[in-house]
Amino acid sequence: MPRPPASHGRTGRPRLTSRAQILTAARQLIDRDGWEKLTIRRLAAEIGVGATTLYHHIRDKEDLLVLLLNHYVDQIERPHLPSDPRGRIIAAATALHDALAAWPWAAEVLTVDGFVGLLDESALWMVEAIVAGAKDHGCTSVQAVDAFRSIWYYTVGEILVRAHSARRPADDEHRTFFSSLDASQVPQLAAIGDQWPTLAARDTYSQGLGAFVDGLLAQATSADAPEQR
Repeated sequence: MPRPPASHGRTGRPRLTSRAQILTAARQLIDRDGWEKLTIRRLAAEIGVGATTLYHHIRDKEDLLVLLLNHYVDQIERPHLPSDPRGRIIAAATALHDALAAWPWAAEVLTVDGFVGLLDESALWMVEAIVAGAKDHGCTSVQAVDAFRSIWYYTVGEILVRAHSARRPADDEHRTFFSSLDASQVPQLAAIGDQWPTLAARDTYSQGLGAFVDGLLAQATSADAPEQR
């Protein structure tokens, strides 16, 4: 009786052959379960290979997250950056905001101390544009970094608050609790009352960013600002 033909390779899922396949699977896993639950072992199981196979392409979870973020930023279309320093800062910060709003978990990863410094040069163009814009406006290097850090905190904070708020149930009691406040203690908040959720849900990022940048640049380049470069 003739033997059946020998099997060549795995059946079922195709063998993992590229870093691009790893990144695609990792992003799917993160989108489904959250980045905190991403591990090399879980990713390997998701793909259908052994963990050792993945270690031929990535060192550890941190390396994987850096690769994911670099790849994600590379896919973002760069906006036109105005020659005006203020306009350049606004455009770069808005691009940063929009990118993080589309993938909020990235904002959480990047808040880990020192994580921004692990990104490739090609993924840091938004940071470069903000710092360069501040310096072209007359800021010192120190002031330019301070300006970026302040814009970064404002942007990431806005993204994370909105992302976390979106997960709350529509009938969450905390969204309407101002209606029960004691007007003798907090008259303004009590007067706003149940309007608070609607007012707080408005998208005011652009308006706030413009005012924030104007204040930062004015403060940094005022007559009292340090002269060191």
